[in-house]
Amino acid sequence: MFVPKRGFRRTLGYYRLKVMRIGGSPHAVAAGVAVGVLSAWTPFLGFHVLFAIPIAWLLGGSMIAAAIGTTFANPLTCPIIWPLTWEVGQFMLGAEPTSRHIDLEALFAHLDVSQLWGPVLEPMLVGSLPLGLLCALFFYAVTYLAVRGFRDRRVGRLTERARHLKSAETGSAI
Repeated sequence: MFVPKRGFRRTLGYYRLKVMRIGGSPHAVAAGVAVGVLSAWTPFLGFHVLFAIPIAWLLGGSMIAAAIGTTFANPLTCPIIWPLTWEVGQFMLGAEPTSRHIDLEALFAHLDVSQLWGPVLEPMLVGSLPLGLLCALFFYAVTYLAVRGFRDRRVGRLTERARHLKSAETGSAI
């Protein structure tokens, strides 16, 4: 039910090719992906794209790559991201271990953001910043190198093809 029919490898390959073919410099594509991944670490589910696109635009990154980068927050990664950001946020805010019991069911039953902010959202937001920055830096480096390599190989193939066509034209003209 949760596994794609043709597997995750095909899905990941599809996203990889989508990112490689985005127009713009390798820096713009990598910056967009990094901003999207950073946004995906925040606890504001459903607003990741709305945060990522303007920030990517301000940084000169690809807005399409930013939108694709937000897919880092998905049903497989969110169960890891949320408790991790909450724990790191609790540590960074210096919360006492005794205050860690939270009745989430009661808080979500009322859907009052002011009551959710202190015990849940604030620690998650604070914890998401360092973790998101580390992950974004990693994705920036990997994406930059991958896009640059992909484009260099493509230029090499096109150059070789042009050289081959030119030699075929001069050989047939004689």
